[in-house]
Amino acid sequence: MAWNEPGGDNRDPWGGRGGSAGPPDLDAVVRKMRDRINRLFGGRGGGRGAKPSISLGLIAILLLVVWVLSGIYLIQPAERGVVLRLGTFKTLTGPGPHWYMRFIESVEKIDVDHVRTVSHRAKILTRDENIIQVELAVQYQVKDAKDYLFQVRDPDYTLQEATESALREVIGGIPMDQFLTGGRGEIVRQTKELIQTILDRYQTGLILTSVNLQDPQPPEEVQGAFEDAIKAQEDEVKFKNQAEAYARDIVPRARGEAARMREEAIGYKEQVIAQAEGETSRFLQTLKEYEKAPAITRKRLYLETMEAVLASTSKVVMQSQDGNSLMYLPLDKLMERPSGFQQPVPEGTQIRTTPEGMAQDGQRRRSPLREGGVR
Repeated sequence: MAWNEPGGDNRDPWGGRGGSAGPPDLDAVVRKMRDRINRLFGGRGGGRGAKPSISLGLIAILLLVVWVLSGIYLIQPAERGVVLRLGTFKTLTGPGPHWYMRFIESVEKIDVDHVRTVSHRAKILTRDENIIQVELAVQYQVKDAKDYLFQVRDPDYTLQEATESALREVIGGIPMDQFLTGGRGEIVRQTKELIQTILDRYQTGLILTSVNLQDPQPPEEVQGAFEDAIKAQEDEVKFKNQAEAYARDIVPRARGEAARMREEAIGYKEQVIAQAEGETSRFLQTLKEYEKAPAITRKRLYLETMEAVLASTSKVVMQSQDGNSLMYLPLDKLMERPSGFQQPVPEGTQIRTTPEGMAQDGQRRRSPLREGGVR
């Protein structure tokens, strides 16, 4: 039963007494709620004249703790933290947990390990006034997070402009033939150094990791002529390599042949000298024998000489049983016959030809020669 109905206890839950009806006292409600909060945080409740308790200090401490904890931040190994105090650079933090004053300071996290890529493609005029289409890919990282944030408004755009400027300067100083025939390595090196110099001059906080130059392409209008020129240059290099390989092969062989000829000449020289010395010794020995018996020695020398002469010529030895018969022998034809060929002769006639001459036949017929006749 409600307090204000007939038969109720007539108690006003809002602090009223008796049966007087009316709206609740808001001041009393606020006062009761404050007393309950004070009792909850260790204070004492009071009436209308009670003083504020120490609960406000605890609330302040809690708020301070929450503020301190909210300022803790973590920097990853690949990042660097740039701390700003009221928009001004204060410090640079490395990987790990750190703290900053929230609402007074702010933190910018910069990824310094991430490799970024920018590409540039353009038609560039070479030193010999030829246009060539070039595409360059540049990979870079953040070297200094502070310079990357504060020194240049847009470091990535600055890198693009520096790439184009450096590439035009390098390629504009060389002829196109040098660019197409193997000079790209030097072009890449010079371009990388020039781009890095520009970036350091502007303090962009960037560092280049690699520069890759794609295959150059001439304009479409002269594509065929350029391909023919490149093929001719490649053929030139190929022929030079072949010539060098042939030279490396033929020169050692010629040196070996020259060394062999020198050795043969030395051997021939020694042989001739030895033969001459032997002939001289034989002549001296023959002279000594000639002085002892001149007639016999002359006869022996004559026979030996005839043996040597007849041994190297074609011979026809004929023996006939009937000395009165007349026979025609075509000696000119016989001389043209190869050695060892026997010409058919009439029966009763013996003809012998030997390729060695009279070496063997002379031994058999030495007696008639000594008598001064030939049969």
